[in-house]
Amino acid sequence: MASDDRAYLSQKNIDPKERPIFALDVQSKEQAQQIVERLDDAIVFYKLGLELFLGGQYFETIDWLLARDKKVFVDLKFFDVPQTVGAAVKQLTNRGISFVTVHGNDEIMRAAVREKQDLKILAVTVLTSLDRGDLNDLGFECDPDALVLSRAKRAMAIGCDGVISSGREAKALRADLGANFLVVTPGIRPVDNTEAPDDQKRTVDVKTAFLNGADYIVVGRPIKLAPDPYVAACEIQQTIAELFG
Repeated sequence: MASDDRAYLSQKNIDPKERPIFALDVQSKEQAQQIVERLDDAIVFYKLGLELFLGGQYFETIDWLLARDKKVFVDLKFFDVPQTVGAAVKQLTNRGISFVTVHGNDEIMRAAVREKQDLKILAVTVLTSLDRGDLNDLGFECDPDALVLSRAKRAMAIGCDGVISSGREAKALRADLGANFLVVTPGIRPVDNTEAPDDQKRTVDVKTAFLNGADYIVVGRPIKLAPDPYVAACEIQQTIAELFG
């Protein structure tokens, strides 16, 4: 691989085993425990979203993961009046949680940053389920990459620790804003192992995401729906080991 191809490869001191984050999109603590135990040592980092939150026992699941030396990403994408978001972020501090997401509104981000303490705040730029047509419908007459860059610039200026960005825009973020912030990239599609309709539109594979500048990737269905989730996770880890070895 040419050195230029690796120009945006993350140089941060992150254990390669922690770079893939599994989206724990299940409905109960019991389901979460089953898949975590099945994935065993292949996955260290887990993202917990709205589905599990509404199923109950969200914090019990977090504590269960932390007790097993797993890392936790609370992905609730806070979007509310700033005072409420700040109070919600404060409730998550000092629990051992690593990342928390908030939507990229300036005052919301400021409120989250004020209360973050030991947390890292990740600003949501543009959801990977949206494309140019969707943005037009929402009244944003611009390309997704332009909107992502604009929101990322504001997030960095306000003091967020990083952004959620598709792998398609990660390279432009690195070229414009440098390496001193986190890029977490969802919408990873390393293999085609499902016939179900896919709501992710701006996707990349594992290798492309990291070569474009991602520090972490979020992977859900390609592992969860694989014939053997453990093997699928190990294959992703092998790709990452080859990149960062």
